[in-house]
Amino acid sequence: MPGLTGFARGLTQDLDAVTAGLTLRWSSGITEGAANRIRKIKRQFYGRAEFELLCKMILLP
Repeated sequence: MPGLTGFARGLTQDLDAVTAGLTLRWSSGITEGAANRIRKIKRQFYGRAEFELLCKMILLP
């Protein structure tokens, strides 16, 4: 399975980051969630809305 092999290789190459992600109490979940929300809004409005509307959608919860 080439996809799984590549994934496993990437994990072993960045073993320090994987270990830190599993053992430290810090989490970037909230930041990642906000970034995903902004990306989703940008995709929805791409080519259909002006910059001002896009800003309003990002700044409003």
